[in-house]
Amino acid sequence: GHIVRNWKVRWFVLLQDKLLYYKIEGGKKEPSPKGRILLDGCTITCPCLEYENRPLLIKLKTKTNTDYFLECCSREERDSWALDITGAIHAGHPVQVQELHRMKNSFKLLDNISLHDIVERMYDSSTGIKLTRNLDQGNRYKETFTGSALVDWLISNSFAVSRFEAVTLASMLMDENFIRPVGARSTEAMRFSDPSEKFLDDSTALYMFAEHGKKTSSSKEEVQFNISELSGTIVKQGFLVKQGHKRKNWKVRRFVLRADPAFLHYYDPTKEENKPVGGFSLRGCLVSALEDNGVPAGVKGNVQGNLFKIITKNDIHYYIQASSKAERVQWIEAIKPLT
Repeated sequence: GHIVRNWKVRWFVLLQDKLLYYKIEGGKKEPSPKGRILLDGCTITCPCLEYENRPLLIKLKTKTNTDYFLECCSREERDSWALDITGAIHAGHPVQVQELHRMKNSFKLLDNISLHDIVERMYDSSTGIKLTRNLDQGNRYKETFTGSALVDWLISNSFAVSRFEAVTLASMLMDENFIRPVGARSTEAMRFSDPSEKFLDDSTALYMFAEHGKKTSSSKEEVQFNISELSGTIVKQGFLVKQGHKRKNWKVRRFVLRADPAFLHYYDPTKEENKPVGGFSLRGCLVSALEDNGVPAGVKGNVQGNLFKIITKNDIHYYIQASSKAERVQWIEAIKPLT
């Protein structure tokens, strides 16, 4: 309500340019609408997390800066209404409507998003994910959050634009051991290999921060280990394209080859901080060129050629593309003596 800030049941009808709402009397809606929301120039926020105890809200702000908070009965209903209202707002722009439907079931993680940055934001005491006590099959868990709460939080903080995308992102946080499942439902889902089934967008599935990812844990050992890795003499460095382990996509990385100790690290060139995003010891590794006629097993996506592969002593396979055959030869020849 606008005058008395209470919550009342209303029957809503979505038209092409406005949203009508009716009073309910005796289980039936009255013939004339109680009010209307003009959609021209409206902005929509979904999920809206302004009310902590009301996670199923849609917020509409009109072009005259009037705020409407609408609470739905379920997440599915909320997301369905939000999609249709957004479509009506952009009805005069059919290309935008098509793009909205495409994004609903697509995934494209923004290049400038770091999983570490997301976790840092999640820990924030004022704007981070809300931690609560939960009961699951007789077991009590402290400082947990539900799957649907994390999906809502990722969308509201602009880390994802759809629930499908947020679920995939949450699965990546779980794969990298930033968060972990607790309780029967979320733990059971871990056996699925498909990211859309591994993490549950559900209000009964519980998750918590993984112990080693907490800010309170000591990072002294990790810092010493990294210093040891990065103390070697730089033998070669340059830009190569690497296939990811989780999503099998290709991204440009700056590789640095070091000797004594022998390590190959790779950096994200979009990040200002000069810290590697990955790396491995070269002791016991195998490195070899891959033929350009045909795509080898284990390689997916856009392959331009000039591939080579590094297999670590732990049998982890790294697929890397050079810009030319000559550059590929140079990297292989530089790496081989250090294995």
